[in-house]
Amino acid sequence: MLESRLVSILRGAAALPRQVRGYSRISNGGKSLRPTFESAAATEASAAPLARWGSFYGFRSLSKGFFGQPSRSMSSSASLATFGKAEVANKGLKLLITEGAAAQKKVGIWLFGCAAWVFSMVVLGGITRLTRSGLSMTDWKFTGSLPPLSEEQWQLEFQKYQQSPEYKRINKGMSMEDFKFIYWMEYAHRMWGRGLGIVFALPFAYFFAKGFITRHLGLRLSALFALGAGQGFVGWWMVKSGLEEPPSEYVQPRVSPYRLAAHLTSAFVIYCGLLWTALSVVMPEPPAGTINWVHGAAKVQKLVLPICAIVGITAVSGAFVAGNDAGHAYNTFPKMGDTWIPDDVLSMEPLFRNFFENTSTVQLNHRILATTSLISIGGLWLATRKIDMHPAINSLIRSTLGMAALQVTLGITTLLTYVPASLGSAHQAGALTLFSLIILLAHVVRKPSPTLLKSLASLPKSSS
Repeated sequence: MLESRLVSILRGAAALPRQVRGYSRISNGGKSLRPTFESAAATEASAAPLARWGSFYGFRSLSKGFFGQPSRSMSSSASLATFGKAEVANKGLKLLITEGAAAQKKVGIWLFGCAAWVFSMVVLGGITRLTRSGLSMTDWKFTGSLPPLSEEQWQLEFQKYQQSPEYKRINKGMSMEDFKFIYWMEYAHRMWGRGLGIVFALPFAYFFAKGFITRHLGLRLSALFALGAGQGFVGWWMVKSGLEEPPSEYVQPRVSPYRLAAHLTSAFVIYCGLLWTALSVVMPEPPAGTINWVHGAAKVQKLVLPICAIVGITAVSGAFVAGNDAGHAYNTFPKMGDTWIPDDVLSMEPLFRNFFENTSTVQLNHRILATTSLISIGGLWLATRKIDMHPAINSLIRSTLGMAALQVTLGITTLLTYVPASLGSAHQAGALTLFSLIILLAHVVRKPSPTLLKSLASLPKSSS
């Protein structure tokens, strides 16, 4: 009897007009159903490929929030991906991939992989700096070079290092084994960067030859490749400053904080460019669902963009803390020593040098900016609690606040323990993780295409 009842229900569904078969639960609290004006088959087909990309949007809760229910935005995004180039342009959505969902997936995996590689490069660079390995290689070749393979070659490299200011003033008497450690750290960092160039360039050429990549995406990726190639020159320009004799015998040899900040900022720019592009490839439309959620996302966007700037400036200020060894100036918190503001703050002339070279001022600036970042993200969470928005955006804001709190905790712990390499590198990784969440948040609250806005506006009002 149950089987016959199911058969009758299915036959009744088959008799319905195709325009009203697809439904998605998108009203408040999921209490009512709205037609999506697409067939059930189209709804399932559109939701399935995007669901596979849920893992790229972070945590399982976020993925569930984005892809747990087939909404209008999902069906619009995926169905548009199957259209031709001209048809997509007419519909107001410019996709970055031209050959459908399979090409979209391949290019997305590649770009997310490249972004992860840059992330690891930043962490490895932080470890190299914290272990004082960055000045162990005293020359640089554009094409790279093999490491020392014999004892004679190791002796030659060690003799070059012994002529450097760092060896004479800090590491005099260093053993060959200790030198090999710092040499391998710097060598690994340089070769890891060159490996990224290969991992980026070869698939790029393949996808371009296959016609997967649009002209717009090709230009964007070419610019990122040029930045990545220039990063090698910036890195050597930074290292070279540490191989020069310091202006005074009381000054320890180290790389220029300005060049270190330029090197780290460039890495952040490349990473953010890759992450944003990868997200745009796999999610050409932001999560929408209802027109009210789109309006809510627009309100959130106005708050997110200034926070992006604050978090970015905080990360750059951390580079000046590292470049000036300011993390060792005051290892107390919340006070700096016995006072809130040390007496030597603003003691250097001119004011520009004071802000970027005075260790007390540099550390104070970083503390203020880090606290401002945490307060700003906390304020974003409070300000958006009553805004009607996509559940996944709400979840992402909470995740960002949690990461900001963890990052501040890591920073304080690193400071109180006199900046060990393990915690220092974790703090640097935390900064990039927090920035990743901010970039992701900015991506999901962007304005949908005119086509999606028009389709959402045409949906009937929900009934409670």
